[in-house]
Amino acid sequence: ALGRLLKPRGGAVLLDGAELARVPARQIARTIGVLPQSPTPPDGITVADLVARGRQPHQRWWQQWSEADERAVTDALERTDTADLHDRPVDELSGGQRQRVWIALALAQDTDLLLLDEPTTYLDIAHQVEVLDLVRRLNHERGRTVVAVLHDLNQAARYADHLVAMKAGRVVAQGPPAEVVTAELVQDVFGLSCVVVPDPVTGGPLVVPARVWEARAR
Repeated sequence: ALGRLLKPRGGAVLLDGAELARVPARQIARTIGVLPQSPTPPDGITVADLVARGRQPHQRWWQQWSEADERAVTDALERTDTADLHDRPVDELSGGQRQRVWIALALAQDTDLLLLDEPTTYLDIAHQVEVLDLVRRLNHERGRTVVAVLHDLNQAARYADHLVAMKAGRVVAQGPPAEVVTAELVQDVFGLSCVVVPDPVTGGPLVVPARVWEARAR
């Protein structure tokens, strides 16, 4: 509902005190950046042209492109390690490369609020860490509010300040990772027997699945 992809069944969704349904789309796009789970690029578009589309909400008919736009696109490409791909067609990239380009587009949009739906899909473990480190820096250093859907519990516990656990479309728990991620919750939501131990790097919760045959024997 916050990304205007779903219409509320009742009530209203507010953005900075204004009802979202009444706010012009261009104004919303200057405030909220959305990265859906499986976006589809236009046929034949290059990486640079796709990332540049993130600047459209900031442009006016009398000023189609500016130095600020150029800096935002360059910064987004560099932060996602995709600058060397700038002239490549997006549809020729690997899944991991393509995902990083979409994240670059969201960064170039330069919004205060960023909504990410499974941003680490298709990425190898090294690029998963790079992307999530980048997202955390955007939050901590640039004051961006980031809402992300993550199915990797340990990534969610490591990078999030506030977790929301859902089951069958309903919120079952929310709060700091140390309070939300428990063996009981993992069993309830995912049907997975596990132990939760301190992460040796962060000290936060770390989910360690039990052996399948041991879990079944219980």
